[in-house]
Amino acid sequence: MKNDTFREKLHTIIFESETPAGRAFDLTLIGAIVASVGAVILESEPAIKAQYGTELYFLEWFFTILFLCEYFLRIYAIQKPMRYVFSFYGLIDLASCLPTLLSYAFPGAQSLLVIRSLRLLRIFRILKLGTYFDEGLVIVNALKAARAKIFVFFFTIVLIVIIAGATMHFIEGPESGFVSISSGMYWAVVTLTTVGYGDIAPATTVGRFIASAIMILGYAIIAVPTGIITSELNRKNIRVLYNEACPGCGAQGHEPDALYCHRCGTHLELKKHI
Repeated sequence: MKNDTFREKLHTIIFESETPAGRAFDLTLIGAIVASVGAVILESEPAIKAQYGTELYFLEWFFTILFLCEYFLRIYAIQKPMRYVFSFYGLIDLASCLPTLLSYAFPGAQSLLVIRSLRLLRIFRILKLGTYFDEGLVIVNALKAARAKIFVFFFTIVLIVIIAGATMHFIEGPESGFVSISSGMYWAVVTLTTVGYGDIAPATTVGRFIASAIMILGYAIIAVPTGIITSELNRKNIRVLYNEACPGCGAQGHEPDALYCHRCGTHLELKKHI
């Protein structure tokens, strides 16, 4: 019984930001994340690494052990650990600890520690910026609804790139840098997106005419996905209100009157403030 009470209190501290203890925990965690990312960035500077390499090495291990302890505490604090382990935040939390451990088998892997910056997404929950999550869900749902149209759009772009690349390879040839169809496709992508690196350019009159047509087409194409997504956004009116984290898997995003977790089905109970 005492163990269950301790687990409930630990869950409230780790997964909730409404209580003073939970808010302090989250702010401390974010401070540690910022400091660890800063240490990784500093270590990439040769002059700083040469002078403070040992200190940065031990600092890296300190943060790795700290985040590993926090990761296992999160697993212990919820009723259905595997739900958290395979959740978005669970995978990010684990990935933030692996580079240091993998650096022994794969030298240089510790540079991947910057993935810890993704953990700063928790600041949305701490600062009660749930509205931004709601708006983000609107965009995600609009993208899902428009996925068929977007697929057709990208398939059309691929066809245009292949045809343009093959045509320019035939017209210009290796003399102008179009040594293969793939190089012509690269040129077509650069031209169609109006980037224009200039490393490959047509020299013939016909080639320049085709290039001009593709440039103009590029401006028209840019507006197509924007129009598709905007249309879906106007049709969607989705709003999810975020409340306490699920005691079973730690998921959020429940309606205010929800009785069960939408992800794992755990009964949602009101938490007492610590």
